[in-house]
Amino acid sequence: MRVLVTGSSGLIGSEAVSFFHRKGDRVWGIDNNMRQDFFGPEGDTRPNLARLQKECPGYLSLDLDIRDRESIFRTVKEIAPDLLIHCAAQPSHDLAAKRPFDDFDVNATGTLNLLEACRRGCPDAVFILMSTNKVYGDAPNELPLVEMETRWEYARAEDYQGVSEDCRIDRSLHSVFGASKVAADVLTQEYGRYYGMKTGIFRGGCLTGPRHAGVELHGFLSYLFKAAATGRRYSIFGYKGKQVRDQIHSYDVCRAFEEFAKAPRPGEVYNLGGGRENNLSLIESIAVVERLLEKKMEVEYVDEARRGDHICYISDLRKLRHDYPNWRVSIPVEEICRQIASSLEAR
Repeated sequence: MRVLVTGSSGLIGSEAVSFFHRKGDRVWGIDNNMRQDFFGPEGDTRPNLARLQKECPGYLSLDLDIRDRESIFRTVKEIAPDLLIHCAAQPSHDLAAKRPFDDFDVNATGTLNLLEACRRGCPDAVFILMSTNKVYGDAPNELPLVEMETRWEYARAEDYQGVSEDCRIDRSLHSVFGASKVAADVLTQEYGRYYGMKTGIFRGGCLTGPRHAGVELHGFLSYLFKAAATGRRYSIFGYKGKQVRDQIHSYDVCRAFEEFAKAPRPGEVYNLGGGRENNLSLIESIAVVERLLEKKMEVEYVDEARRGDHICYISDLRKLRHDYPNWRVSIPVEEICRQIASSLEAR
């Protein structure tokens, strides 16, 4: 199989390159290290690129900008992938507010460029978009919650599995980033439903793993470990630090891509996160970090939540598991944390 990955030096992109290369597929990547432009030296993904070039013989990385329509059209036509995994994105709420044109041009227009390139050059390809739970905006905060000792939790039994794909994506506060990802999400659905292309949309929770170039504005769990290891002060914004996030390892994300590629359902949408078994509140996460690093973190509390921030977000994975029963979350959150801690020690 011929596989093309955008954002190929990022967390999910680099995992996808390694994953499909190990399977014997021929893999190409597109990445222009825009993450360094967005986040500075700590966002630099070149170490991931160097690792991929060493570990994946025959892998070809292309220094292209997905906003460059002519280059994308030409490249997709030449490669003619059987599977295109689109992970390239501007991923930060805060940065999107400061650079809205860059955010929309990358997230929305870049996605349209790739979709149209596939429609014209390889219409039978499977096209996977790495979307985000931020397409729901702050609508998940309307679910009744109960305050526990270390976390917020869903109050109703019917919400126990988390937020489902039935949650609305309009009439809520998204952030500029969330809005651009809604545009990409809906466009990808439409290319499946209207044009009949084999598109799939995965709305990620907290995607993580030891290869994450976490920064303060993006990459919560990775940055938390980095802050602890380097003695930086970590700021908790609102909700008493009891806000909950589910965590999924990048490998399990790629396993979902693999299952979808085997039996695509055009235009379908799936939540993809750690789910009920793989989630932590912020203060629970800090406790895990301190235990694994054997180091007390310097923490400050800011009694003001980020606008639109989810209070409790757990991905309801039942739809994905129903349609693809061979997929499951295989790496528990404790193991994810151990891997991140070990990766810091190895640097």
